[in-house]
Amino acid sequence: MKRPLIGVTTSRRSGWRIFPLVALNVWLAGGRSVRWVAGREAVLSGVDGIIIGGGDDISPDLYGGRLITSARLDPDRDALERRLVHEAEAANKPVLGICRGSQMLNVALGGTLHQDAYGIYTASQRKWTILPRKTVNVQPGTRLERLAGTAPMKINALHSQAVDQLGEGLRVAARDDGGMIQAVERVHEPFALGVQWHPEHLFYARRQRRLFRALVEAARAGARSSDQLRAVDRAADSN
Repeated sequence: MKRPLIGVTTSRRSGWRIFPLVALNVWLAGGRSVRWVAGREAVLSGVDGIIIGGGDDISPDLYGGRLITSARLDPDRDALERRLVHEAEAANKPVLGICRGSQMLNVALGGTLHQDAYGIYTASQRKWTILPRKTVNVQPGTRLERLAGTAPMKINALHSQAVDQLGEGLRVAARDDGGMIQAVERVHEPFALGVQWHPEHLFYARRQRRLFRALVEAARAGARSSDQLRAVDRAADSN
């Protein structure tokens, strides 16, 4: 079977720098990528899975929060990614959310965010680095545990916001030492995992590569099922 195609949403401003790194991780996992930005065509039926990438803050209008002056917003991207999360769930296609993408997965499914996460979680270690210098604890019994194990995980951190109330069908998959949510995942299929960190920068770490591999494998399985259904339909039509 050919490599599954993964649609990757990015910022219009900085996505040209980030997309090649995400695409490399997808390729190493056995997939291939196409970049999506707000204002251009992004058709879910043309891909086998999606990555909601990092970037600007999500508008608090989507979850009943209040706007803070430091927020940098992109309403068009918000609308695109929210639509894609809903369409992916309806089409049984897998989703990986990265940083902002983890937050969007939560918000699109009805959850809320802490806009000043470190103001709430004062015991959380505040880091701003692409290097793995922050520790998170994977929750037992989760999909993330099956992918990465239960040992404390060293990750990077480039965020100021975090998940507050969970969206429908999601559970906490990891927290940092101060209790802040660092990963969420869907309880049931289709595959949906959101991580607050940037695993694309940590492609040298086996546990981080497994996140992309899990997405690609879920996309491959979904594409195979779709091909089988189409083959059955063709056979029925020919009889």
